[in-house]
Amino acid sequence: MPSPAPPSPEPHAADASLPVLGQGFYWQDLSVGQRFRTFRRTVTEADLVSFIGVTGMLEAIFIDAHFDGAMAGRPVPGALTYSLVEGMLFQTMVQGTGLAMLEVQQRALAPVIVGDTIHAVVEVTELRPTSKGNRAVLGSAITVLNQRDQAVMTYTVKRLLAGRPEPAGR
Repeated sequence: MPSPAPPSPEPHAADASLPVLGQGFYWQDLSVGQRFRTFRRTVTEADLVSFIGVTGMLEAIFIDAHFDGAMAGRPVPGALTYSLVEGMLFQTMVQGTGLAMLEVQQRALAPVIVGDTIHAVVEVTELRPTSKGNRAVLGSAITVLNQRDQAVMTYTVKRLLAGRPEPAGR
């Protein structure tokens, strides 16, 4: 049986019409009340060390593995938990379509420690087309859960989201 031909190294003109893997949602693809969940991700020691090194959050509770604090385990900053979830959303929901973050309100409910596995549930709460351009304000309520499905953080966010491109020649 002959083996399949290798992919052509030169792009084809028709390739531009193919869907892009990982492309985020255009505002027209969403509706208020729609819900999604992210993949799960385990928070690692490397995540904690890298994050506190980059941000300068050098508090003893984060840098001393034997800190005599009020909780067991290696707690991570709430900002790290939020950032990990936003990273998951950027890779899937708003990649290539997110234009700006307009507002965030956040509440930490329970600690996240190294070794916890988090994921999020996202609900579209607002979708308001703007008067200028093919874009809309997207409001979302995000609940971050750990491996026990315990809510550890909630936040709401408003983003400016692009619309589906206009057909050529319009």
